[in-house]
Amino acid sequence: MGLLLAVFWGASWAARAYPRSRRGLALFVIDHTWSLPNTVAGSLYLLLHLAMRHSIDRDSTFHSGQIHIVERLNRHYAMTIGPVVAGATPALRRHEDVHVFQARVLGPLYLPLVGLNYVLFTIAPVWLLYHDYERWPIKGPITYFTCGVYPHVWHEAWAFRRDGGRDERHDVERDQKDQ
Repeated sequence: MGLLLAVFWGASWAARAYPRSRRGLALFVIDHTWSLPNTVAGSLYLLLHLAMRHSIDRDSTFHSGQIHIVERLNRHYAMTIGPVVAGATPALRRHEDVHVFQARVLGPLYLPLVGLNYVLFTIAPVWLLYHDYERWPIKGPITYFTCGVYPHVWHEAWAFRRDGGRDERHDVERDQKDQ
């Protein structure tokens, strides 16, 4: 865990992720106490990106309280784990900011709650009762997840509500053929 946090601290220090202010100190303290499991998971995610020679977006990271990585692991999705955000375009930053906020508020409960909701909504799809089939058709197993489960889990639904709803910025080639 120490090595992971050292990688995180080095990246956050080099890119000045935390502002030198009360706000920055508060974010750092939250990330390294209450939200420590999310920060450790984010550090592992950061290490994976750095091992793939992905680069830190210093401009987006500067004083954001987050570490932004330019590249994505999956070309269709930006992804946030703890305070580490990968592949977020300017249009997606508000959405990804919500996930950082959620992790800080819920602390050690966040990742288990996210995982549990994905499992429950995959095997017991209550979201089928209110899903917009016309706008987000489900054609097979891939779109079942990308157009069904994914946008309906609680943390994504919250983020989509905050940033104005799921639209083409979040669309993942929904017309692709399921495999």
